Amino acid sequence: MSLPLSPPIEPMLARTAAALPAGMAYEPKWDGFRCLVFRDFDDVQLFSRNGRDLTRYFPEVVAAVRAEAPARCVLDGELVVAVGDRLDFDRLSERIHPAQSRIDALSEAIPASLVCWDLLCLGDEVLLDSPFSYRRQALASNLHSAGSRVHLTPLTTDLQQAADWFASFEGAGLDGIVAKPLDGHYLPGKRAMVKVKHSREADVVVAGYRLHRNSTPERPLLGSLQLGLFDGEDLHFVGVAAAFNDATRAELAAQFEQLTLAADGEHPWAEAAAGVRRPGAITRWSTELKETLLISPLLVCTVGYEHMQGARFRHSAQFRRWRPEREPHSCTFDQLDEVPGYDLASILGGPA
Repeated sequence: MSLPLSPPIEPMLARTAAALPAGMAYEPKWDGFRCLVFRDFDDVQLFSRNGRDLTRYFPEVVAAVRAEAPARCVLDGELVVAVGDRLDFDRLSERIHPAQSRIDALSEAIPASLVCWDLLCLGDEVLLDSPFSYRRQALASNLHSAGSRVHLTPLTTDLQQAADWFASFEGAGLDGIVAKPLDGHYLPGKRAMVKVKHSREADVVVAGYRLHRNSTPERPLLGSLQLGLFDGEDLHFVGVAAAFNDATRAELAAQFEQLTLAADGEHPWAEAAAGVRRPGAITRWSTELKETLLISPLLVCTVGYEHMQGARFRHSAQFRRWRPEREPHSCTFDQLDEVPGYDLASILGGPA
């Protein structure tokens, strides 16, 4: 490539805030794979946030970039997969597969799209030191052919409209709002943007735990709590809580050692130890279960979470507090918010 910017480049990042700041530009926060796109005529490369080359996994996006993006450019955006009127991160994750035949089949069965929000380079002009307002205008002006699989993310400078987006766009699978200073430069690797994400709480069953990778027999450390919710008599796996400091990990490991289920003990997930997939668990979780220690009795805790992906927490949940007064079977899916649907196509729009 003869572009003045060479891959890989660290993307600019965002810090978390509890509320939308005033006086900025606002965009939806997409739920997919962060992607930096380098195009030099027919040569197109896709890189993840961590510099992993994603090009071979998304041939339909490469073809779309050739058809719909400027001839020589570096774009910042997100790879997403839409199923119906919602983004589907699980289906997107399936696209990372070692077999080329499977990659080709998935590119047709569950094609991805590229949502763009920044322009780092256009032709021989590097735009990192240009204000965001200029980069955004240049991006919109040069995506005039987009709209099939390359999209321009919506943007507003109206705080109330951004708040409305925050409330409504979740129904299409988006998970918050990103705020950017209009005069801000593009700062690779720096948290120069602000993100506000949805936050909720739920009471969940703690059914087991896994030890931390740094755990030793001399100093056991808890890695994660394995969480579930009941649907009738079935305990569905819904995710994990894993953010603890080392002192808490050591304390929890000592406590949970006393609760570890005996080999012949009864547990809703006991059959999973023999290779039967737990309700709600993704297929590959059956191998992870070999490292999971089940507990008895089941416990209940409150966790914070952002949103659900299907019947599981999209990200790791955040431990809040123990709920010793709650009966595990009372922790069901009924307590979770039902997010009204939203037409994803209306967010993606047509040509820029």
